[in-house]
Amino acid sequence: MSDFRGRFVWHELMTTDTAAATAFYSDVIGWTIEDSGMPGLDYLIASAGKDMVAGIMDMPPHAAEGGATPAWLGYIAVEEVDIAAVHLSAHGGTLHRAPEDIPGVGRFAVVSDPHGAVFCLFHSATPGGEAAKFMAPGHVGWNELMCADVEEAMAFYHRLFHWQKDTAMDMGPLGTYQMFAVGGNAIGGMMRKPPEMPGPHRWQYYFTVEGLDAAGERVTAGGGQVLDQPMEVPGGAWIIPCLDPQGASFSLVSMTR
Repeated sequence: MSDFRGRFVWHELMTTDTAAATAFYSDVIGWTIEDSGMPGLDYLIASAGKDMVAGIMDMPPHAAEGGATPAWLGYIAVEEVDIAAVHLSAHGGTLHRAPEDIPGVGRFAVVSDPHGAVFCLFHSATPGGEAAKFMAPGHVGWNELMCADVEEAMAFYHRLFHWQKDTAMDMGPLGTYQMFAVGGNAIGGMMRKPPEMPGPHRWQYYFTVEGLDAAGERVTAGGGQVLDQPMEVPGGAWIIPCLDPQGASFSLVSMTR
């Protein structure tokens, strides 16, 4: 049985147009997207082959009224959601939605770190299963935090999830890019948010595709935006930051151009 504590176990898009998002991401990433079948809930499941990797749902009215915009949200596994929520609040985080159950699925809470980056705490009702397939097409290949202070952020997430520092890279004026690991495996990185980057401090998720340039062309053809030129990163992968047609931020990563 796998121990998922401290790992991203689900990613979810809240959007203003689920039909448009379904068409866009199916084409760009190659997902098969189908209704979840959960009674009383309009929730779509995106799969890469036989693996369920993400959810898509309409943005709740109260969220839109509060100024929320379409965005991707990551779920991080914990042993006890209620205890983790109390621990998070005690160390400067904010509880936005109190812990509650999703029948047959698990228990979750919507929270943010001290710099305002939103994510979810989650405990599955059906422990076990397989770990995420790193850099497999259609899966999330990287989780990246844009924050105000990398050292403060790393200390916060270490206290909450026991994340460990991994490789660190000097990015010149942008400061240090700090990778973090769970169980000895790097699953993401943290960097200082550039002043010119719009929006709040946030988590950014990288979806793995085969062939970055072709995927970028699909982004623009589908009404999204490619925000920068392809960049090669350590390890030989290539990345581009994007926006979907409803304005949700995401990135693509590939081992080939």
